[in-house]
Amino acid sequence: MMIHKIEPHKYYPEFRSQDPKPSDYLLLFDGEKVYLPSHTENSDVTDTSAGAGISEHPQVYLPTFEEVHGLLGIRQPMERFFLDCEYLFSIDDRAFFRKTTEDAGALMLPEEDLYASGVFRNFEPEYLAFAGITATQINRFRLDRKFCGRCGHPTIHSTTERACICPECGQIEYPKISPAVIIAIVDTEQDKILLTRYAGGSYRHWALVAGFVEVGETFKGAARREIMEEVGLKVSDLVYYKSQPWSFSDSAMIGFFAKLEGDPSITLQESELGEAKWFSREDVPDLPSTISVGQEMITLFKNGGDPFCKR
Repeated sequence: MMIHKIEPHKYYPEFRSQDPKPSDYLLLFDGEKVYLPSHTENSDVTDTSAGAGISEHPQVYLPTFEEVHGLLGIRQPMERFFLDCEYLFSIDDRAFFRKTTEDAGALMLPEEDLYASGVFRNFEPEYLAFAGITATQINRFRLDRKFCGRCGHPTIHSTTERACICPECGQIEYPKISPAVIIAIVDTEQDKILLTRYAGGSYRHWALVAGFVEVGETFKGAARREIMEEVGLKVSDLVYYKSQPWSFSDSAMIGFFAKLEGDPSITLQESELGEAKWFSREDVPDLPSTISVGQEMITLFKNGGDPFCKR
């Protein structure tokens, strides 16, 4: 299931000025890394709804203010620990907040409990994986906008919206959300899908052609351009599938199915892709998860659920 599909839970992204409670979740960041303790560090943790495991580290969980305060042996009263926290969003009736080690007076965190954003690809329960990676995107925005990009003056947080304001020149910066298209190209004559592997990066599984939308482009225009650039193919019948927030890369993904038009011969853009290959439905490899819209589209084709399936 895609990472943002958290039903029956409900996500409330709207900006609020809200004070934390001991039972609210705290995303405590040291730079870009987030503090995730393990249940073995806190033998009193019995409510698994407060967080749960990830595959590599089954006891790691998302902590509350009360748990962080106790686990780290923070001496200041809880009321003072609440200061300099940023409200992020709520899921159901639970609020999520951000705080940094800098805000906490150069608080030292155990290195073994600090994780990069990739930890949330396999985090459970899934609604907390979505919460964690969304918080990470907001944290990255705050780190990248400490200073004004126009005049270099230190920025401040807006008190009315999620933004950074330059008190010197008035420039306002909002969280980075880059639109990107991702396309499942289907050869309807041979009943095959085109899958690719990236030339670099840590993700080594098969994926779809994808890329960012350029200035002045429509989504469909971007899809056709990316397909031609990366694999040298022409397509027709672009069919919108779904969109998805993808905080791992500060993106909003727009998914399409497209029908191959003409020659299926691939011309690979080697600076972007290491491999591209046509797969029949029965040969489509199993994927590690379906948390992304691209993975869901590949699985949909494999199972005969795409808009071009003739079965």
